[in-house]
Amino acid sequence: MSLWVRCMHADAAWFGLLDGPSVALYDAAPWAAPNPTGVVVALESVTLLAPLEPGKFLGLWNNYHAMAAKQGNAIPAEPLYFLKAASSIVAHEADIRPPSSYAGRTIYEGELGVVIGQTMRDVDEATAEAGIFGYTCVNDVTALDLLTADPSFPQWARAKGCDTYGPVGPAIATGLDWRDLTIRARLGGRERQNYPASDMILPPPRFISQISREMTLHPGDLIACGTSLGALPMRPGMVIEIEIDGIGVLRNTMAAA
Repeated sequence: MSLWVRCMHADAAWFGLLDGPSVALYDAAPWAAPNPTGVVVALESVTLLAPLEPGKFLGLWNNYHAMAAKQGNAIPAEPLYFLKAASSIVAHEADIRPPSSYAGRTIYEGELGVVIGQTMRDVDEATAEAGIFGYTCVNDVTALDLLTADPSFPQWARAKGCDTYGPVGPAIATGLDWRDLTIRARLGGRERQNYPASDMILPPPRFISQISREMTLHPGDLIACGTSLGALPMRPGMVIEIEIDGIGVLRNTMAAA
């Protein structure tokens, strides 16, 4: 297993391979056959950035059996997905800040994020699985009251695409089996979500294959697998942590608008 991060060093952004308290810097993204620069820096001396800048940031809805059962939702045969703005992405330890015009509820959604490692267009499930680069933690933050503000048009992009509403990180882990992972979310130190990735309705190879029939996926694209039970509103000053063993803890603070 490897842990890749992205960080600021010497006024520039670098990808790096994490090794305990040190980061070995590379000259390109890890899915782009990078070369080591020979520079190794202390983790404590750098500022972690979001570990990727995806061309596409997709999120799935109604993709866990437990949540579907509680809400009475039908089991989908194909992925129900939306686009989050790439500009919504922020790093570990960044603030989540609602738009100044919004005074409604903002909820967290702890999720497993799948990082695409190869260009994929109309691929089968075996190719899709082979094309996964790694996994990261995602908080699919949602301005819940914007989603249904207009009864004639559910506003998924608006509700989920606000600036700072896409925390990702702290690292991308390779060599993990998604079936073994558990997603946990803590709000103010209290565990609110704890669910297995194995409860997914559509697993990553299947939803990647199905999405690729309609939309070409490129290296560095990010797909959040959806959330399960326990997503709740946050209040200013609250700390929200998303933890997945093998990846780490994604920690952010809900700030005032």
